[in-house]
Amino acid sequence: MLIRRWVLLMVALGLSVGVLQAAPPQQEGGGLRNPLNLSGPDPWLQYYDGYYYLATTTGSSSLTMRRSPTLGGLKTSSPVQIYAETEPSRCCNMWAPEFHLLDGPNGPRWYYYYSAGTSDTLDNQHTHVLESAGTDPMGPYTYKARIFDPVNDTWAIDGSILQIDGALYFLFSSWVGPNQSLFIAPMSDPWTLSGPRVLIAEPQYDWERSGLNVNEGPVALYHQDKVFIIYSASYCATPDYSLGMLTWTGGDPLSPQSWVKHPEPLFERSDANGVFGPGHNGFFTSPDGTENWIVYHANDSAAGVCDPQRTTRVQKFTWNEDGTPNFGVPVPLTETIALPSGDTGGDPMPDITQALTRFAAYGLDEAYLRHVDVAVRVDFTINPAMDARFFLRSGLAETAAVSIEAANMPGYYLRHQGNAIVFAPNDGSAEFAAAATWWRRPGLADPNWTSFESYSQPGKYIGQQFGVMALVDQAAISTNRARADATFQLEGG
Repeated sequence: MLIRRWVLLMVALGLSVGVLQAAPPQQEGGGLRNPLNLSGPDPWLQYYDGYYYLATTTGSSSLTMRRSPTLGGLKTSSPVQIYAETEPSRCCNMWAPEFHLLDGPNGPRWYYYYSAGTSDTLDNQHTHVLESAGTDPMGPYTYKARIFDPVNDTWAIDGSILQIDGALYFLFSSWVGPNQSLFIAPMSDPWTLSGPRVLIAEPQYDWERSGLNVNEGPVALYHQDKVFIIYSASYCATPDYSLGMLTWTGGDPLSPQSWVKHPEPLFERSDANGVFGPGHNGFFTSPDGTENWIVYHANDSAAGVCDPQRTTRVQKFTWNEDGTPNFGVPVPLTETIALPSGDTGGDPMPDITQALTRFAAYGLDEAYLRHVDVAVRVDFTINPAMDARFFLRSGLAETAAVSIEAANMPGYYLRHQGNAIVFAPNDGSAEFAAAATWWRRPGLADPNWTSFESYSQPGKYIGQQFGVMALVDQAAISTNRARADATFQLEGG
């Protein structure tokens, strides 16, 4: 009902909804500290042709990509929407993105795999794939196919690619009775299964059964003549979410007997380091190709759950004498790690949590500007608290001005559409940049506070009309209440 009321108010104010090209990062020398973002579940990161590319779960109807020539630069680069979906059968809940450069009928193409389903439920999730027009990881992309086994066309998530001896295989996770398990299937091309799925792993150890019985997020890892599948175990809403490993014995990859499960987790919570639920990983190499790195998400509290506030983290890993990976212990957020070999950047935000800003409402004690999904309002009690945390960026249309990005919805910026004020994803257009850029002015209710004037519509300010956040002409801001509604105090963190 709340959403419906908000939609009606937005229509009354002339809303039609729309994202961003952030200013280049101002890098500093030295190392890097995690996290790379404040909302980054299920990360996938690749270094390709001079750039790092990062995708994470959006949980929405669109998919995004970040790009930066340096690893630290991903902290301040803005997610760019590469695809949006309206087809009801696959419109929503987009999870677990991965992108792989594979040979297609027209040569090398990027194939962007993800899970998606229908609105208002998580029971209809399936795996899908996009295909790029060329070899640019940013696309453009077009929808290619839903990937499924006709004999077992069921709930299936976390699709990934395995390549052995020139053959292509699809890895994914699906439920069988009480167990969420791992499957493999042969592929005739990057979007088509050519045979039935085969169960290769199910939760069997106690460390795979915390909260729920789960094996998910399978990812191939190659080293010399060895092939591994690294997967996530236990329920993602518990601090015990961790990484396990299957090792290929050299037999038929489609035979369960060709995969041996390691009896202990390879990467797990570190209470001493304040890292909980590390999992759903990917792998990438340093710019010079000499180092192996893992990317994963984690919480900084044992109370953290399976939500957008899981953050993207990275660290280098090594190899044991027997050729198996050694991921070590997840590093604390306070530890500075060396940059990947060949990375000449730095860390533009050594302590990303200190870069947050809250907007206190004038004349209302303990009331703050916040977003509820894409809607904007002022509230006294804000849960989750991150809904009231924002990044002040250099203005998208004018660097002397500012743009305001939601901390827990990366790439979503405060903008006006019609007379409405909303958060919307950056589509990279000049129109969006102008609508999402604001001049900071002395507060209309108190010059020691701040009001925000529209860059593209001079003389109009962020304020309220009919109790809804709106773009208001200064001539209409004539009462004490109206001036208060357009005035904010910027507070750190």
